[in-house]
Amino acid sequence: MEKYIITLSKDERKQLQAMIKSGKTAARKVTHARILLKADQGKFGPGWTDVRISEAVDVTVRSVEKLRQRFVQEGLEMALSGQSTRNQQVRKLDGECEARMIAALCGPAPEGYVRWSLRLLADQAVALEIVDQPVSHETIRKMLKANELKPWQKKEWCIPPEQQGEFVCQMEEILEVYRRPLDPKRPLVCMDEMPYQLISETRTPQSLQPGRVRRYDYEYKREGVVNLFMVFMPLLGQRYVQVTARRTAKDWAKLMRYLVDELFPQAEKIVLVMDNLNTHVGGALYEAFSPTEARRILDKLEFHYTPKHGSWLNMAEIEFSVLSRQCLDRRIATAKHLRREVNAWTKSRNRETATVHWHFTVAEARIKLQHLYPVVETVTKAQPSLNSAATRSSQTSSSAKRKRTAARKKSHSRHSAKRRTPVLRPPEL
Repeated sequence: MEKYIITLSKDERKQLQAMIKSGKTAARKVTHARILLKADQGKFGPGWTDVRISEAVDVTVRSVEKLRQRFVQEGLEMALSGQSTRNQQVRKLDGECEARMIAALCGPAPEGYVRWSLRLLADQAVALEIVDQPVSHETIRKMLKANELKPWQKKEWCIPPEQQGEFVCQMEEILEVYRRPLDPKRPLVCMDEMPYQLISETRTPQSLQPGRVRRYDYEYKREGVVNLFMVFMPLLGQRYVQVTARRTAKDWAKLMRYLVDELFPQAEKIVLVMDNLNTHVGGALYEAFSPTEARRILDKLEFHYTPKHGSWLNMAEIEFSVLSRQCLDRRIATAKHLRREVNAWTKSRNRETATVHWHFTVAEARIKLQHLYPVVETVTKAQPSLNSAATRSSQTSSSAKRKRTAARKKSHSRHSAKRRTPVLRPPEL
């Protein structure tokens, strides 16, 4: 005879049967539901023995006995989930401790450390008076995971200045340029440049094999630095990459002449978006060419500069990111090899007419980047306060009331005087 007897109600049986048929419940819960249905000794249950249930469901007799006990002592939900609240540990970090721990993590690390670690924070928690008793680094890890904090990660970012009119002015100018439709006479060109370190191998790398990744030696040899100019036409889906030995004003001037004479000879004006580097100025053309030639090139260029700390507005940087990931993420030893690889990548991208679909507009910038815009304090006329207006109104009404009262009294006195005039009567005989 079982010590713990299971008696299911009609609703409980329906719930368990639906759980078995749904096909979306965990296998552990389904097994427990089957055991409870077979062990039911109520009006609608078969009332099987523990041995028969263990053979049918393929579990041990002891498991059936434990499930009976859990159902009787803790209820249906605990019997299904297989979890008990009796031996649960008390939470070591309450809400206040977590908040103080997060504040410490978001602040600077102790002197001598570059960042907070799990064990460092666990060791410093008592010293910082965040908790009274020591906690383990596993407790800290669970707290970080619950709050989606990763103090060991950091990212280099281009942080724009806040509330600066010059920044937002140039930003909105670039965004308005990107809204212009395609015009063959006024093509849009985004230009940028990037240094690249040439590196050669000191030992032959081992090629990729099944079950083994490609291996290369940690030692390498530096072969110098070259410069890459990126000329990107987003509305046409075309780009041109030039590898130069240096990055000087004359190199940039030669690129501008190539842009005007070779890439867009029929254009009336080339709309050029670039960052405000010291070599990206019209004076560089006068240093490289004669005044007549420099003026001829300048007359066909319309400069639009991205703001400082706003290089993300240049679509050429996005194209450079693709180039770095698809082509340059390896060791290349010579400039000749680099030119060959870059030209192959450029031809492939141009053949696909791959481009950047820019969707960010001025309207969205004024909402999402509102913190970058200066706060303008508008000067308005001082409105009279409610109390003073009410006082003046009451004074006006009181004055009018006094005037009306005086007028009524005056009129009343005239009528009274008329009524008080004696009536002459004939003398009595």
